Amino acid sequence: MKKARVLLNPSFLPRATTIFSSASPTRLLSHQMETKPSSDSSRYCYDPVLRWDPQVEDYFNKAYGADHFARISKALTRPSSYSCIRVNTVKTTSDAVIEKLRKILNESEDGSLKLVQSDGSSPISRCQISGLDYVVFVHGSGPHRIEYGSGLENPPKEVLVSRKCAEAVLRGAQVYVPGVLACTAHVEKGDAVAVCVAMEQPGDEGDWSVNMTRGTTLQGLPSDPFYCERSGLYIGMGTTMLSRAGMFRVPHGVAVDLSNRVFRLPSFHNVLEGEIFLQNLPSIVAAHALDPQKGERILDMCAAPGGKTTAIAILMNDEGEIVAADRSHNKVLDVQKLSAEMGLSCITTCKLDALKSVCLPNALSDSTTLANGDNIGSVTSHSELSSNEEMASGRSEAEKSCEETSTEQPNGGDNDSQAEIRKNKGRLRNGRGRTQSQGGRAGKSQGFPPNSFDRVLLDAPCSALGLRPRLFAGLETVISLRNHGRYQRKMLDQAVQLVRVGGILVYSTCTINPSENEAVVRYALDKYKFLSLAPQHPRIGGLGLVGRCEFPDGYVEEWLKPGEEEMVQKFDPSSELDTIGFFIAKFSVGPKD
Repeated sequence: MKKARVLLNPSFLPRATTIFSSASPTRLLSHQMETKPSSDSSRYCYDPVLRWDPQVEDYFNKAYGADHFARISKALTRPSSYSCIRVNTVKTTSDAVIEKLRKILNESEDGSLKLVQSDGSSPISRCQISGLDYVVFVHGSGPHRIEYGSGLENPPKEVLVSRKCAEAVLRGAQVYVPGVLACTAHVEKGDAVAVCVAMEQPGDEGDWSVNMTRGTTLQGLPSDPFYCERSGLYIGMGTTMLSRAGMFRVPHGVAVDLSNRVFRLPSFHNVLEGEIFLQNLPSIVAAHALDPQKGERILDMCAAPGGKTTAIAILMNDEGEIVAADRSHNKVLDVQKLSAEMGLSCITTCKLDALKSVCLPNALSDSTTLANGDNIGSVTSHSELSSNEEMASGRSEAEKSCEETSTEQPNGGDNDSQAEIRKNKGRLRNGRGRTQSQGGRAGKSQGFPPNSFDRVLLDAPCSALGLRPRLFAGLETVISLRNHGRYQRKMLDQAVQLVRVGGILVYSTCTINPSENEAVVRYALDKYKFLSLAPQHPRIGGLGLVGRCEFPDGYVEEWLKPGEEEMVQKFDPSSELDTIGFFIAKFSVGPKD
């Protein structure tokens, strides 16, 4: 793909001190009440405006420049123009996958996978970036102009979906029943409908919500109280698979077959499972930045859903040991399932909070020792699971414990907290939740001794402000963005201790927020003098931000120093590479004096 061969030199702000002031209440109100013209041409289209908290917008404007941030904000509301597929080279080859995908695209009966380039060529191509020849691109198209047959006298029937449903639809998914919030009256199975998006609206107390009850009847006329809110938020035309009554009665299934979309991207649900994995390009680059070697011991601290974990395993040719940790029981099971599906045996999993990853030697007495003699706490290897069915149907000790808890009397003992009492009452009334009932084994680790790993990947939980398409960002404030960075620093403190001298630590996020990116790197370099930024390969991302930011409350946020901006990779959603927003920093670990 031509775009993927372009090495970016984005125009991030040069070295500068940025200062911004608080927005006035008048500006905040006008910003929130911003609406679009109601003419048919502007109404029945897809032209969303991503609304930010004014102080957050000021912050990003100063960081990137107003014009640049406007382009970023616009790009975030749209999906990438292509799907990025990582081929599992342990099982197959890129050539074999390309041939199979071409056959699938050509034989698609429902048209959901049929894509043709404007010049008539195949939409499938191999990545031309050095070292990424096992990555395949499937090109989509859009935005397309959709004819809705609109008019004030005869408006189209409409189905209103939730924002999260719409974001999935823009990436190629169908409209499923749980995502439908409202519908025009008298909609029957087989009707042509326009699909639009219900966006959160600001409340009087600064909160955001969708101001309607599921099952609301849409009128499609200016007298409709939600008429203006839907303007410019139409994502396609489709055919209903259920009547209006059916959409709000059945729990699952396809509600609308969306055949005419604003953005046409293929859905790869259940396609070539185990042979391919749909993954954003920067995430694949992050695994390469770690540069894993055969036989090494590697920790993925926040591993779920397992994309980067399995990418690392494939780069190691499934030789070595990867410990995949996550604090969620079910997310650990997801990593197990993906690893088994891809036929990878070098991955072990454990349930572990990243903030508690380090365990001092004297606290390891009760931990389980693996066959290789390394005392690392309780982990689960996929070789211990005889089949996917066993993993799905087996009951873990954690599940049994939760079940036993749920059968206790709700009054609790003298030491029970009110929160625990309410939780037990809920279990008695509603049964076990998903966390307790999914089954499978997820060993709980007590943590790891310092210097336990050759390499550590910390793909930290973040604000996710780089993910696209994104239609809503109103909940984030300057304070919340700053708090995300503080949380990540605590995880980084743990990661630094776990890497041996001479090892590598890679830190990554999927956000455009400097507080979680450059500011965290600055913190690491200033606190741990034995850390140094290391070159990354391949290098296709842009430069980091250099300088500092002074906040109205006196807080000063330090970013990178001159020369350091070239050592990190920052992926810009508005760049020619057309990726999500992403950030990667690679550290070499020197002697820990």
